[in-house]
Amino acid sequence: MSERARRILMLGEGFSHDPHYGKTMRGIIRYGPDPVVAILDSRRAGAEHEGIPIVGTVAEALVYEPSVAVVGVATQGGRFPPAWRELLKACIAHGLSIESGLHEFVSEDPELTELARRHGVELRDLRKPPEGLNVPSGANLEVPAKIVLTVGSDCAIGKKTVAIELDLEARRRGLRSVFVPTGQTGIAIAGWGIAVDAVVADFLAGAAERLVVEGHARGGELLFVEGQGSLVHPLYSGVTLGLFHGSVPHALVLCHRAGATEIEGCPGHPIPPLSTLVRLHEEVSLPARRARVAGIALNTADLDDRDARAAVQRAADETGLPADDPVRFGAAPLLDAVLASL
Repeated sequence: MSERARRILMLGEGFSHDPHYGKTMRGIIRYGPDPVVAILDSRRAGAEHEGIPIVGTVAEALVYEPSVAVVGVATQGGRFPPAWRELLKACIAHGLSIESGLHEFVSEDPELTELARRHGVELRDLRKPPEGLNVPSGANLEVPAKIVLTVGSDCAIGKKTVAIELDLEARRRGLRSVFVPTGQTGIAIAGWGIAVDAVVADFLAGAAERLVVEGHARGGELLFVEGQGSLVHPLYSGVTLGLFHGSVPHALVLCHRAGATEIEGCPGHPIPPLSTLVRLHEEVSLPARRARVAGIALNTADLDDRDARAAVQRAADETGLPADDPVRFGAAPLLDAVLASL
């Protein structure tokens, strides 16, 4: 990006209302260092999201002086909906750089790259893997830091958010902690990382190794690695296992949406009980470094306070482990559990 201050126009067309497919938008708004000055979603033009105005067109957004348009949605399969092509072209034509985390790379599209060249803007693909990835070298086991990985019962339930909240709490305590981004939203927030779900399968564990090595090089003595997918997900379990074995965590935080019993979007695929998931993750951890689940991070966003506290208590009773909702009730108790396990 140029020296011009980063002011973000969040592209949420058709999905700004959706906490699942709009999770990138929500994550950047909550944790990103740069201001989101407007959200583009023609279906909700005139409304607001957390005080941020929602506009219907790129032209309407210009009054807020954005410098970059960030794709704030995570569509299934990582492809742009057909209508988005004209939207991206409009952003470029109005002098906005594009930052995208989808699998469809804007920087490799001939029409968009030529348009960007003419208007002097940048196209950045957060999911594009770096050059030179390979299988793990063993450096992951030599990193002189404690590594914590968030894992989950499903996708889009808060693994990134939990890792960020634990890192923030650790740094508030003066610990040398680093959040390790492994997905497009985490990269957009932290400014570095590798989107591991876009890496060739054989090199996925090697990418995870590179991330924990870099996390330590960035000053981390305590690394909170953003989890991806789920071991029990029928579509995305592969990325979970490669990240798990490549990052070789000392401890795990198991994330779960309170009340969920089935993988979202996959009818007929049940979510096992939490106690079963604890055993599964501990047994699947790499034999060279057995990981233990330190606690349960429960997403209680759909519950009121009383029901949320009851759900947290049930999770603790079922697993015999500390449980909490670190977003709703604060990350301190869960961080205490993690540190105790280390």
